[in-house]
Amino acid sequence: MSKESDQDGPRRFEFARDSFAFENETFWEYHFDAATGKPSFSRREPKPAYGHRCFVLTRAARQFFYHARFAMNQEAADDQTCRRLIGQVVARNPREPCAPEKQIIIPGHASLRAFSAARPALLKAGCGGAWRSYVLPSHWRMVFPISRAHQARTAASLAAALQRNIPPIIHLVKFPSLTVNHSMILFATEETREGFAFQAYDPNNPNQPQRLAFDSHTSTFSLPPNHYWGGGELDIIEIYRSWLM
Repeated sequence: MSKESDQDGPRRFEFARDSFAFENETFWEYHFDAATGKPSFSRREPKPAYGHRCFVLTRAARQFFYHARFAMNQEAADDQTCRRLIGQVVARNPREPCAPEKQIIIPGHASLRAFSAARPALLKAGCGGAWRSYVLPSHWRMVFPISRAHQARTAASLAAALQRNIPPIIHLVKFPSLTVNHSMILFATEETREGFAFQAYDPNNPNQPQRLAFDSHTSTFSLPPNHYWGGGELDIIEIYRSWLM
């Protein structure tokens, strides 16, 4: 049964509308042993022009979701105006939406995905530097034990937020190995026989949603293999949910 809410109130996050069209590029190429899953790494050549910004993009995506309104029927703004509007959006609170009448109008584009496809350089420059991906409370939280009870509470909290059309921002981590240290936005979930299946916007793979599973029997999250992760269990920390985290 779907856990998405049909109640009146905030609209739900839509992958095809509310995500960025461009990719957060990885600085490494990842190779996974077919038998053991053990990863190896090599530097990408040429060096990516836009990377280390997964947390930047998930934060900014929710800021646009909470604080911007796109007006396709208006004439598109020039670059200078777009820079100003982008700056106003990313200065807003990523934890709480503003009132509809206080939303920032982005003219000439139908959605964030359309805006970022048409003006990628402006959004890459305006959403913030890579340093924003490192100064987060969840980076110190990961060094403390993350219990199975914590993960069960996290899964329930994420599902409840999605019922209220709140798209949670999550920090995916495998500590101390740090084989994954990444961020996504969840935008949908459904109950399964095992627990929950979440749908996520992944800045590293903007062309299609990712599937994050939670097994309520073992209280563990898992992510399928992709080009930067060999697949398997990992831990989840919800971020930008309060001023402390």
